[in-house]
Amino acid sequence: MNQPLAYVHPGAKIAKNVTIEPFAMIHNNVEIGEGTWVGSNVTIMEGARIGKNCFIYPGSVISAPPQDLKYSGEDTITIIGDNTTIRECVTINRGTTDRWKTTVGSNCLIMAYCHIAHDCNVSDGCIFSNNSTLAGHVNVGPNVVMAGMVAVHQFVSIGHHSFVTGGALVRKDVPPFVKAAREPLSYVGVNSVGLRRRGFAPEKIREIQQIYRILYQKNYNNTQALQIIEAEMEATNERDEILEFIRASKRGIMKGYFNNS
Repeated sequence: MNQPLAYVHPGAKIAKNVTIEPFAMIHNNVEIGEGTWVGSNVTIMEGARIGKNCFIYPGSVISAPPQDLKYSGEDTITIIGDNTTIRECVTINRGTTDRWKTTVGSNCLIMAYCHIAHDCNVSDGCIFSNNSTLAGHVNVGPNVVMAGMVAVHQFVSIGHHSFVTGGALVRKDVPPFVKAAREPLSYVGVNSVGLRRRGFAPEKIREIQQIYRILYQKNYNNTQALQIIEAEMEATNERDEILEFIRASKRGIMKGYFNNS
């Protein structure tokens, strides 16, 4: 249902049962899936691809051109998955020629005043609390929780099921399944509360804890720790995900707290 005081460009593709409230503005080359609600004073700009049953709250700007001086008007997009909620005054910029798109997955909650910059990839099930900000080219794995006012440096990766505490400055990669806190940002334990909430068995959480004891608490360097983990720990999906993440890290992973002094 489109309100007469909303503007919808004739080139936009709006599915059935979409509600667009007064004073919203939908630009050309936009696609919005069934059941999505677009609040008043939302601006959805060219290149937006919004899934089904999303909620986009007033003041948000989706798919604005990237804040990147190298961008010169290339035809790029922003993809938002199904069942994602975007609260007040969130800004999500479309991609550049690096990836050609910015992606936010399904079943995410992006709270008020968050910013997701160009070429970011945010996976399914993520929760970003108020005022958290991603610089360009950031990768965020599934089911990541960021507390309020987190600032993530460009090109950083944040692993599956991790938790980043409020006010954190994320300059290095955050491995999967961990809690990240303090300044400089450090490993402070496994995200056991989050893992239990998502159905991880106690023995699986203990396995992950043992992996990170070897990595962060045994005074090995990363190369030594990874060799020991691979040799001594049974091969599981979680073990292999941790090993692959650390080996693929280009910025390096955050250190343990006692190694940051």
